Amino acid sequence: YLVDGSSYVYRAFFAIRQQLSTSRGLPTKAVFGFKNMLQKLIRDEKPQYLGVAFDERGPTFRHVVDPSYKAHRPSMPDDLAVQLPYIHRLVEALDIPKLSLAGYEADDILGTLARRFEAEEYAVVLVTGDKDLCQLVTDHITILDTMKDQRIGVAEVRERFGVGPEGVIDVLGLMGD
Repeated sequence: YLVDGSSYVYRAFFAIRQQLSTSRGLPTKAVFGFKNMLQKLIRDEKPQYLGVAFDERGPTFRHVVDPSYKAHRPSMPDDLAVQLPYIHRLVEALDIPKLSLAGYEADDILGTLARRFEAEEYAVVLVTGDKDLCQLVTDHITILDTMKDQRIGVAEVRERFGVGPEGVIDVLGLMGD
């Protein structure tokens, strides 16, 4: 199981509407939501192996190719940014490998590891809601979208995009994504 930690962080932050904080005013709703989501995954799926990938701060190799990459995206809210170190510490405290690499996004790490583990004949589950990762789906790599409680295999990719996983990147490109 390879978790898109960056996606989980945002989902946790925006899923909880009420403000949660420590007695000193440190926001905690993303930490709390992330912990609950991760514990539920572990409890329900009982993964034999588990890693959580995070985006690193700073530019990626895509910014070198196209300086306007993700320029339209708003920056991370300050009250979320201050929680990231605590989320990383939580993952480490649970003794789960925290996967990140400067210049790369969590998706890049997930894709690379999924293909490596598939080559070693592991069944890989990508825990994400990111449609871009549908291009990685094979008979040995599936997606688990915990927000929609949906498993995505080759058949589900074909149903959603009208093409197999190998055509997802072209469909997304045609859509302007």
